[in-house]
Amino acid sequence: MIVDRLICLILGYVIGLFQSAYIFGKVFMNIDIRNSGSGNSGTTNAFRVMGKKAGILVFLGDLLKVILAYTVASLIFGGSGTFVGGGLYYYGIYGALGCILGHNFPFYMGFKGGKGIACTLGLMLCINLYLALLAYLIGFIVFKLKNYVSLASLTMVTVYPILMIICRGFETESIILMFVIALLAFYKHKENIKRLISGTENKFSINKG
Repeated sequence: MIVDRLICLILGYVIGLFQSAYIFGKVFMNIDIRNSGSGNSGTTNAFRVMGKKAGILVFLGDLLKVILAYTVASLIFGGSGTFVGGGLYYYGIYGALGCILGHNFPFYMGFKGGKGIACTLGLMLCINLYLALLAYLIGFIVFKLKNYVSLASLTMVTVYPILMIICRGFETESIILMFVIALLAFYKHKENIKRLISGTENKFSINKG
């Protein structure tokens, strides 16, 4: 039912409003991450601006919030996945999509949040552990070859729904939703894509702090 899907989206959006990078920067480092580095309130910029330890904590925060959104939505409506079982995948995916939207477009930050990649990686994990690990491996190989986080990220979000098609067993709606999430990632990375094409994209580096 449409109402069920809307509930999942709204629930996920509320959970996604927990902006790990922004909150960590404000509470522990007295900075607004939106005014530093790329200005993005996400994991990659957290690594660059606040250092490895902070970056890892921010990544885990973004990963865990989408796992929470997926799991809660699935438990309410009888969904399925790595951590839950017995139903349809798309309820959890709607919850995760809402979480990604909350992360990317938080209303209290002028709808300017992160790019949703860490959240999407968490969603992949929720749907199928083995497909997630395969997508991660492909992304890691791309990163090692090119050293562009953006390129590796876009590769993973594109590969995952294709893997879902190849492996079968997933509802058509779930696969479509994953392609929608991939398109959302491409939209949020539009400036990165322009720089990749022009050869001016920044390679990944970490503040050692």
